Amino acid sequence: MASRSDRRIEPSFDEPSRTSAGFSVREEDRVMPASRKSQAKRKSANGKTTKGKSRRGSGRARRSGLFSIFGRLVYWCFVLAIWGGIAAAGIVVYYGAKMPAATTWEIPDRPPNIKIVSVDGHLIANRGMSGGEALSLKEMSPYIPEAVVAIEDRRFYSHFGIDPIGLARAMVTNVVGGHFSQGGSTLTQQLAKNLFLKPDRTIERKVQEVLLALWLEHKHSKDQILQMYLNRVYFGSGAYGVEAASRRYFGKSARDVTLSEAALLAGLLKAPSRLSPARDPKAAEARAQLVLAAMHDQGMISGKQLATAMSAPATRAPSYWTGSENYVADTVMEELPDLIGDVQGDIVINTTVDLSLQKIAEKSIRTLIETSGKKLNVSQGALVSIDDTGAVRAMVGGNDYATSQFDRASEAKRQPGSAFKPFVYMAALEAGRTPESVRNDAPIRIGNWTPTNFGGKYYGRVTLATALAKSLNSVAAQLTMEVGPAAVIEAAHRMGIQSDLQKNVSIALGTSEVTPLELTAAYVPFANGGYRPDVHFISKITTADGKLLYAFDGGKAPRVVKPEIVGMMNSMMAGTVQLGGTAKKAAFGWPSAGKTGTSQNSRDAWFVGYTSNLTTGVWFGNDDGSPMKRVTGGSLPAQAWHEFMLAAHEGVPVRPLPGGWKPPPPGAIVQDDGPAPVPTADVGARPATVSRQAVRTPAQPPRPAPPQPVGGAQTVDAGGFGMPAQDNAPTASIGHPVPPGNVGGPSRKRHTTILDILSGG
Repeated sequence: MASRSDRRIEPSFDEPSRTSAGFSVREEDRVMPASRKSQAKRKSANGKTTKGKSRRGSGRARRSGLFSIFGRLVYWCFVLAIWGGIAAAGIVVYYGAKMPAATTWEIPDRPPNIKIVSVDGHLIANRGMSGGEALSLKEMSPYIPEAVVAIEDRRFYSHFGIDPIGLARAMVTNVVGGHFSQGGSTLTQQLAKNLFLKPDRTIERKVQEVLLALWLEHKHSKDQILQMYLNRVYFGSGAYGVEAASRRYFGKSARDVTLSEAALLAGLLKAPSRLSPARDPKAAEARAQLVLAAMHDQGMISGKQLATAMSAPATRAPSYWTGSENYVADTVMEELPDLIGDVQGDIVINTTVDLSLQKIAEKSIRTLIETSGKKLNVSQGALVSIDDTGAVRAMVGGNDYATSQFDRASEAKRQPGSAFKPFVYMAALEAGRTPESVRNDAPIRIGNWTPTNFGGKYYGRVTLATALAKSLNSVAAQLTMEVGPAAVIEAAHRMGIQSDLQKNVSIALGTSEVTPLELTAAYVPFANGGYRPDVHFISKITTADGKLLYAFDGGKAPRVVKPEIVGMMNSMMAGTVQLGGTAKKAAFGWPSAGKTGTSQNSRDAWFVGYTSNLTTGVWFGNDDGSPMKRVTGGSLPAQAWHEFMLAAHEGVPVRPLPGGWKPPPPGAIVQDDGPAPVPTADVGARPATVSRQAVRTPAQPPRPAPPQPVGGAQTVDAGGFGMPAQDNAPTASIGHPVPPGNVGGPSRKRHTTILDILSGG
């Protein structure tokens, strides 16, 4: 057995390896840190090669780090998107739960429009919240919907109510701009907001707007949505809908809008109040050019159309609602509730007004004020024209409706002056006088009141016909004393005056105030033979689809004055427009009659005249009651009346005035019947034929009557003949043949000027 050594053999890493089959460890088997291991390798390898390998490893590490950051960013964005979606869904669910059930949603009715048209169907005005009727897309100009879509929602026909692309673009624009400049709402969203929501900038309102937009897209077609939008959206200056806006800015229907006008309307939607051409025409036009460019970019119009529209911008109406026909529309609106009650839907009101006559009347008033207003210190005028049936054919309530909407024709009460005298003479004729009855035109004193003629001129013994034609105040005062103020007031009310009249002698000269409308209406019985018709503006009212809601049935037309009295009055008042009368400037070739009137210091100037066709009253003055410069009823009012009536009667067959009374032949003895009781008016039905034979009322003995009180101090109208009123005038009774006081005494001198003599009564 071989011997072995007792020394233990340990493994050694320092000594060379043995060739025996014992344990050995190589260098690569050692456990070393990576950095030290790399250093060891670089030491044993070529220096250049080691350096290149190190750079490649470093680049791979950096790329790995970037990919890692991007991955984490994507990851967290995805996480945030999920949580954002959950939050958005929660908000939608929360605010959506606060809304009524979708099954109960309905499109609210558009505010009813009231369309007021003339007797021949032309539009006078639209009234109501919207200010214009609703039009279908086919009815309105095709440029309007194209322009609106081009500038407001170019993807309108492709999105589902919400435009994600447009919303994203708006968000980017707002972020880059640093302020809120775009909302990203579609036309459907805007319609939803206008129909159902308040204009609050809250998350709740925006969520509800989106939900309602989706519902609208589900329930209605694109064209229906666009049509509803265009008929309801606000275009500025109080105009809702394209029809109201078109008439507001261009004075025409939306049916007739041109390309440039459509672009202007579409441009207003961004900021209706700020861009309104009524406020800033330059800003409105600049915005319209952007709309035109957008239409061209989207292929809606050609380059030639673009150039034409750019070179011919929209021309807006000079002023909104400046037409006098709006005075008529306002009056119609006041009467409407009494005829049909509350308006439930769109209606059409057919009026009696002839729009062509209305324009002529407006021109006659406005032209005279523009040419003579400053020189004569006159700023306002009014005109009313009524036919024999009581239908109002024209009514102008002022010089310019845009400046003042106060209707001087139907609301302003002014002293009529001598235009009130026909009721004095009518009462005298009914008491037994005739046009040939004679009175002494001379200075007269009634108590402390001394009415004087214009210029202090007196004519001595004159007939009543001459006294009325020359508007002699002395004779009118005498007649009022003879028949009594009560008889005069009764005659005026019977003819159609509705205002309260003061029971005093000065009423002979028109000191009690009336409106032009009622004074003109009170002359109508003279023109139609003695009947007082119901004065009216409305002939019928229908719904938009033609259902009849109201129709004027002709009203009542009782006889209020006998035919023979009508004949006498027409014969006398015809002298006013003849040579020598106070309204000779009014004559125009037709048989006509009327009466001028001028209040104290020319504060009011009137002429009310008529033919057998029309009765027309004209007034001029100032709202503050300041005096005009020597303006009388025979000047401006007669001129305006002449211009209007000449145009109104063009082509109309000439007809004589009713009555047919003729004065007695020369040399005949005329008996004055003297004072007699006022006969009761015949209020029976209209007879089949009207006698034109003058019937004299037999003289009767005076019948005592209680004294009539006389009012206090009055501003007395002398038909242009300035006359101060005084207190303590004596009472009058119907039975006195002559007034108390000095009548027919010597004339008194009065300091006058040549203007006083030439200007007439």
